[in-house]
Amino acid sequence: MRIGQVLRKETVGGALLVVMAVIALVWANSPWAEGYFALRDFRIGYEPWHLNLTLGGWAADGLLAIFFFLVGLELKREFVAGDLRRFRTAVIPIAAAAGGVAVPALIYTVLAWQDPGLRHGWAIPTATDIAFAVAVLALIGSHLPSPLRIFLLTLAVVDDLIAIGIIAIFYTDTINPVPLVLAVVTIAVYGAIAQMSRRFFGLHPMAAWLILLPLGMVAWAFMHASGIHATIAGVVLAFTIPVLHRVRDRAPDAGPGLAEQFEYRFRPLSAGFAVPVFAFFSAGVAIGGIDGFVSALTDPLTVAIVAALVLGKPVGILATTWLMTRVARIRLDPALRWVDLAGVGLLAGIGFTVSLLVAELSFTPGSVEHDHAKVAILTASVLAALLAAIVLTARNRRYRKISERDAIDADGDGVPDVYQTGA
Repeated sequence: MRIGQVLRKETVGGALLVVMAVIALVWANSPWAEGYFALRDFRIGYEPWHLNLTLGGWAADGLLAIFFFLVGLELKREFVAGDLRRFRTAVIPIAAAAGGVAVPALIYTVLAWQDPGLRHGWAIPTATDIAFAVAVLALIGSHLPSPLRIFLLTLAVVDDLIAIGIIAIFYTDTINPVPLVLAVVTIAVYGAIAQMSRRFFGLHPMAAWLILLPLGMVAWAFMHASGIHATIAGVVLAFTIPVLHRVRDRAPDAGPGLAEQFEYRFRPLSAGFAVPVFAFFSAGVAIGGIDGFVSALTDPLTVAIVAALVLGKPVGILATTWLMTRVARIRLDPALRWVDLAGVGLLAGIGFTVSLLVAELSFTPGSVEHDHAKVAILTASVLAALLAAIVLTARNRRYRKISERDAIDADGDGVPDVYQTGA
């Protein structure tokens, strides 16, 4: 129980992500690199069901489905009972998320268009890593206004929803209709049981999970066999989980449903195991020493990804937000400042998890493009995190001074209370 509480902290999940990525990078560039690649490429599974995957493949297709399941739960909860159900609260970060996807994709396409072999990677810089970005904000933003965190969460969640759609539409080569139909039927049964689990069966959330877990695994297997990336099954399954305590009660205060309870129960599994293991198997790339790193950094592919994430993300987010406030006349939350949004825009340039997944889908594993794309994602994520930390740390220091000043002058008359009391 204590370990679960620790893993639910945003900073811990982000730290584990970084640690596992660093271990993979060090191991992949050490004298024992063959052991890392042998482990990553070790195959296990059942071929007739198209499930004979490498350990790296199981991490990308299987474990990451847990992460996407939690993303789906969070998305549905926000749309049904959270900030996304209020149009005026959600419209600007939703539009900003769209801008934060479109501009990086455009920058990448412009910079990489001359090489036809690189064009397929246009979606690599479109996603924001929720776990990493929120962890950085939690680490440095103790006094930042709460609407800024809501803005980032909404932005990142919608950003990931768009990325999920991109993966489903643009990174599916062939579709096998029979497994797809079976996946849809299984998901429908899963959803019916989830909706009725409390009202009809009277099940405890964990007891419901014991019934839903096998069905979810079957749906995942059918989705994988259909040709659609299996992580999509995690999102679709999550959308069937009820958010409110009573299905027929539409009031936002009806009490927590299975979605919130599942999110609470299984977040440690995602943050403490699934995502770090995926990072371990995906981030390991043989750089080839200083010369290899310099060669990777000067590759047009690397330049395109870094520019798209570090510059394209904040430009897209800020430009879209400005257009919404000027053209659509929608007002920002009074607590937000443009420099704060610039910091969040930089933070959104941390692509990491989903960007690594799209890189796996865009280029042949082991190819130069595949390895250089990973180097670019890691480099861009570190740069974006550092730049965001500089901006937001300065802003956090300012907000802390304002908070301390307001605490001293509690009555708001401009004179410190310590002088009024004669202390």
